[in-house]
Amino acid sequence: MTSTRPGPQWLADAVLYQIYPQSFADSDGDGIGDFAGITEHLDHLAWLGVDTVWLNPCFASPFRDAGYDITDYLAPAPRYGRAEDLAALVEAARRRGVRILLDLVAGHTSDRHPWFLAAAEDPSDHRYIWSDRPVDGFVASPGSRPGWYRPNFFDFQPALNFGYARGSSEEPWRQPVDAEGPRANRAALWEIMEHWLGLGVAGFRVDMAYSLVKDDPDKAETSKLWTELRDRLDRSHPEAALFAEWGDPAAAVAAGFHADFFLHFGGADDGLPLRSLWNNNGGTVEESWHQEACYFEAEGRGTPQPFLDAYRSAADLTRGSGQIVLPSANHDFSRLATAPRTADQLAPAFALLLTWPTLPAIYYGDEIGMRYVPGLPDVEGSVLGPRFNRAGSRTPMQWEPGPAAGFSTAAPERLYLPVDPDPHRPDVLSQRADPTSLLHTVRRLIVLRRAHPGLGTAGSVEVLNAGYPLVYLRDGRYLVAVNPGREPVTAPLPRGRSVRPLDAQGVRAADGELRAGGFSYGVFELD
Repeated sequence: MTSTRPGPQWLADAVLYQIYPQSFADSDGDGIGDFAGITEHLDHLAWLGVDTVWLNPCFASPFRDAGYDITDYLAPAPRYGRAEDLAALVEAARRRGVRILLDLVAGHTSDRHPWFLAAAEDPSDHRYIWSDRPVDGFVASPGSRPGWYRPNFFDFQPALNFGYARGSSEEPWRQPVDAEGPRANRAALWEIMEHWLGLGVAGFRVDMAYSLVKDDPDKAETSKLWTELRDRLDRSHPEAALFAEWGDPAAAVAAGFHADFFLHFGGADDGLPLRSLWNNNGGTVEESWHQEACYFEAEGRGTPQPFLDAYRSAADLTRGSGQIVLPSANHDFSRLATAPRTADQLAPAFALLLTWPTLPAIYYGDEIGMRYVPGLPDVEGSVLGPRFNRAGSRTPMQWEPGPAAGFSTAAPERLYLPVDPDPHRPDVLSQRADPTSLLHTVRRLIVLRRAHPGLGTAGSVEVLNAGYPLVYLRDGRYLVAVNPGREPVTAPLPRGRSVRPLDAQGVRAADGELRAGGFSYGVFELD
């Protein structure tokens, strides 16, 4: 059985920061971010208060899906640098108290991976899932091997064979989980993890972690696979952590992961808990999504209830065994600053992110209010639908004023993606010089969270008002009020207790009530 301990001690207080490597910092002027660029900016992360960085995939790849199509799990992509450069990044981060997580694409490879090239020529190779006749969703063999293979996402991402939970004599490609191919893939997965853990990384965020065993409706076999890997991890690398891309924290933690994210998909409500907070029908929008106004909108028509209900359910099921991660955005989902939401509305969003009993995950650039940039071309598979272009959330980090925002010395046409053309775009240098900026607000809130452990994952939470403003009590002594709306609102104060402000923008306590101005937040200590 897997350990039910929640993982290494550092994990409970982690503040995560997601870096999309090709867009963070370009050190060599080729227009694409790299390891050395990240290393050069580690002081920004340490100053901000970040202690855990998740890098999107940085392995060898043809980059038809931005690196999620891997050709060598043990070699960095040359665009980012050499293995020595990655090792230097890990060590430089360690010296600053920052851990590095790698993105592990466990369920599929590129169709140019040597494993797949060999399988496409050899009918006896079962590393991937092959049918001898056409099947819906399968793709015709590109080699001399007759038949069709099953992809995991795009057609050029063949699914690694971890077996099927349910077999069928009419569908012989449904191999059991203990067949030769699935056994080989499980062994390779552990070898990959061992390799990078041995070089000092702190763990992994696992892409599409729920997808490994096929036709596994309750994910029992997939969970068993990850539970076995977690057991090995606990024995060999007890300080390492596994984060899932599952979108269902209760299921992922039960499967052996240390933590899982609320995502724009996953779980019984298909990602509604997260989308009900941030998704304002701009930026990345899936046509199948149906939801009311989100809570963080200026008009004040939303409700935090879908998020609150999902959090309570997940917290009950993960308490003492794992963590829930609340992200500001990610490489597949709109940034916080997605029109019509503007940068002046973001402070209350970060107040929630950094005082709720979840692990906060800041997407690079959100700390300065970088916006989702609409109208970009399809770059490395960024477009998933008519209203779902992920490129808008992947534009270069804005370090300073200037043509390339300090991201690169390359000519504009050579940049991985265009820099936000808005002449008023935010940048780190300018916001560092302005103590009233969003960047300083985020930093203060991180400092506050660390100074008062009751605001972290261990403290209790009691919601006192689930409207505008959202008011909640942390650890029985910290009162938080968040008003994402434009209009001023009020809520009663707890009776018989005085309040002392710890950090407040636009919220004050007077005459027995909290008075919250538009786009405001307040964190108070109760006496």
